[in-house]
Amino acid sequence: IDRKPIFEMVQGKRVLVTGAGGSIGSEICRQLKSFHPSQLLLLDIDETELHNLSLELHDYQQEFSPEIFPVCCDIKNKGKIDEVFETFKPQIVFHAAAYKHVPMMEMYPEEAIRTNIPGSYNVLVAAKEAHAEKVIVISTDKAVNPTNIMGATKRVVEMEAAMLTSDETPIVCVRFGNVLGSRGSMLPLFFEQIKAGVPITVTDKNIIRYFMAIPEAVGLVFRAGAMGKGGEVMVLDMGEPVKIYDFAQKLIDIYGDKEKNKIIITGLRPGEKLYEELLANKDNTLPTSNSRIFKAKVTGTLRQTSFEKLLATIQEDDTKTLIRNLQATIPEFTKKPCKDWKTFTIVS
Repeated sequence: IDRKPIFEMVQGKRVLVTGAGGSIGSEICRQLKSFHPSQLLLLDIDETELHNLSLELHDYQQEFSPEIFPVCCDIKNKGKIDEVFETFKPQIVFHAAAYKHVPMMEMYPEEAIRTNIPGSYNVLVAAKEAHAEKVIVISTDKAVNPTNIMGATKRVVEMEAAMLTSDETPIVCVRFGNVLGSRGSMLPLFFEQIKAGVPITVTDKNIIRYFMAIPEAVGLVFRAGAMGKGGEVMVLDMGEPVKIYDFAQKLIDIYGDKEKNKIIITGLRPGEKLYEELLANKDNTLPTSNSRIFKAKVTGTLRQTSFEKLLATIQEDDTKTLIRNLQATIPEFTKKPCKDWKTFTIVS
């Protein structure tokens, strides 16, 4: 990856990363150090991950400093977000904070909707008001023709970015698939199952996914963000899809016990697709100067006045209303029936 445009974007700048404690956010912070920002602000609601990351970035010598400073904050808290941006005036913002676990958010759709949509809006508006030079939003392949709440909320965030981008504060979204080794993902789970001597669980024998190593994904996020002019959804080429069943079988062959670690098929989880959409399909994207990065062809827009009316009641609306409004905003969103947490009765 050509590092020069990334240096030009980051070097000597105040950089803020939301969701800094997560798998992608923390790797963004690690790699940002090598581009020498004047100040690196780590924002997350998870105080433990925030503390651990700050300690790591300080080479375990101190917990925080003016150059690398942790900010404990919930992105839903508009007043606190505004205060953070007014205080630190970040010039570059990487927005990675979101609820991302698909089956969990199918059970708690109100949490995904009330966090991802207004929380992102708070961050993007605050960045504009603080005259940030660029905002890079981490999106997902699950925003393409979404079949789950998480993907639909991330598509709304992409539309927020397109609505709010400006020449002064360009906002670029970067969309990619699964990353190997991220928290809650397939690879760590398979290794834990092998270690425990229990069967490996695969949801469907034919399920496929696109994968990329975390450092590689973040490197391309930087390049796509530097390349973007504002308002675009940039798409990373994730390479060839991986058949999960075959992947699990190879892990068993190398590390496992063929008797204890047999593969069992559990069925697709709530909100899960058998095949994720092709990210770099020629029908859905346009090429750029980088062969690994494309621009998505997207449809749908938001009107700020009507959208802010939805946001005004989003914390009080009941779950059915929230889902109905989400489907009205994202017409291509096809939600499958799923139990929510209230259907699980008391166990005596």
